[in-house]
Amino acid sequence: MNQLKTMMLLAALTALFMALGYTLGGSGGAVIALILAAGMNLITFWNADRIVLAMHDAREVDLASAPDFVGLVHQLAARAGLPNPKVYIIDSPHPNAFATGRDPSHAAVAATTGLLDILSRDEIAGVMAHELGHVRNRDTLIMTMVATIAGAISMLANFGLFFRSGDGRSAGIAGLLAVFVAPFAAMIVQMAISRTREYGADRAGAEISGNPRALASALAKLARGAAAVPSDVAQRIPAAAQLYIVPGLAGGDNMFSTHPDTGNRIAALEEIAIEMGAPMAMMPPAETRRAVSGSVPSTRRRASALRPLDRR
Repeated sequence: MNQLKTMMLLAALTALFMALGYTLGGSGGAVIALILAAGMNLITFWNADRIVLAMHDAREVDLASAPDFVGLVHQLAARAGLPNPKVYIIDSPHPNAFATGRDPSHAAVAATTGLLDILSRDEIAGVMAHELGHVRNRDTLIMTMVATIAGAISMLANFGLFFRSGDGRSAGIAGLLAVFVAPFAAMIVQMAISRTREYGADRAGAEISGNPRALASALAKLARGAAAVPSDVAQRIPAAAQLYIVPGLAGGDNMFSTHPDTGNRIAALEEIAIEMGAPMAMMPPAETRRAVSGSVPSTRRRASALRPLDRR
């Protein structure tokens, strides 16, 4: 059902793109918009993983170069009933992770060195299980395609500000509404998909790792870390922020965020932990709240505890 809702939202974005094309260029504009949307979806289908990984300068690692990290991902993939994905590390102090690929057989997962520096092994397992949850739920392709179309809607709307059709169609109220409302509508649809899929991946990650509270603890640390050290990629390309497990920019938890509020996600994971009969929480609720809003711990001070995986 969740997959059906996602596909319906993707269809809504395509229809919005066509409507904007019609407003700016009549029936011919709608046809051109449809062709562009189909072309972007086709290109994204075959190249989503390469586009995203190149964007982040990710480097592939294997059992020889990063045995602990890759071995952990392979163990989680086996538990999830998935083929082993390609594994990447991104040399960045920004603590985050994402998954990409058109299907489980062509999936890739990536984590930054910033994430590996501040999480324990159990927390890293929770994060990577979350990303494998996206792969199992087939979120990765959909979200990349949604980001592509949403970005194209904004680009087309900006184009419409400077170029008007000869018959004055786009100069009227409808044209102005399309130019200003369409990008906002695209953002709302994009956020709706993104927020829904994060809760689904959190549940899947809890089931795959068997430790929902480790994932909750990781989310708390990553939320404050990502706010303190924003993603360079997300600053250049805002659409990339939706790919991450937590918002890639400061002030991510708000009504315009691509992610649900981190505190709400942690609360949902606590409920899942109770359902699963998981062991006692890794940290008390008060400490969890401080982890979301507090300062980032010193990497130097916690070096021995925060380097559980080989990152060579």
